[in-house]
Amino acid sequence: MAGMFDLTGKVALVTGANTGIGQGIALALAEAGADIAAAGRSPATETVDKARALGRTAENFAADLSSVSAVQPLVDAVLVEFGRIDILVNNAGIIRRADAVDFTEADWDAVMDTNLKSLFFLCQAVGRHMIARGSGKIINIASMLTFQGGIRVPSYTASKSGVGGLTKLLANEWAAKGVQVNAIAPGYIATNNTAALQADETRNRQIVERIPAGRWGDPADIGGAAVFLASSASDYVQGHILAVDGGWLAR
Repeated sequence: MAGMFDLTGKVALVTGANTGIGQGIALALAEAGADIAAAGRSPATETVDKARALGRTAENFAADLSSVSAVQPLVDAVLVEFGRIDILVNNAGIIRRADAVDFTEADWDAVMDTNLKSLFFLCQAVGRHMIARGSGKIINIASMLTFQGGIRVPSYTASKSGVGGLTKLLANEWAAKGVQVNAIAPGYIATNNTAALQADETRNRQIVERIPAGRWGDPADIGGAAVFLASSASDYVQGHILAVDGGWLAR
């Protein structure tokens, strides 16, 4: 059974791998045997060092995914360095907060460009490589707001709803070509991005009370789901959005 989750010899391109969920996913994949290409605006130095300490090959790749112009150079650089991409994790993303009546076009475009537009074109660029090889795993990072509306985050909600739709569309087109496309929808995960919510005593209590598991998630909780979706254990899983939320959606 353990062999079904073995990623030895696989190369994983993980965007936004420097901290939080991206780091948790990258290190979980490395623990399962994968070599790591860590991409993002900020160098994932700690992630790369920890992956190397596990005996994996790991490298940083600079890529500002706020623009699609970074996509093809990133893919080309990873292929030159590693020779292949077996797993793509689209984790890079941003969020902007304001009431819908006050939300600016600039904030709308910034979030949609990073969270949805660049995600699609990175799927496309890596997908071409995977289809040519007849195999590959793509894991998009969705959100609870793929299912819910939220408040004060209109572009984030729209982008993550779009991620869910694109995941299903790509699965429909590429499943028969040997490429599995799925997504993970994290719940409330304890990271740098959620530090303000954790520090707010009232809001933190409200969140924990709403989670059946009774705690915030850890990036490692997302890592386990990513290993499953990246491994042969999930070969017949297509177009699925896996909620890792401590039961948030069930309540």
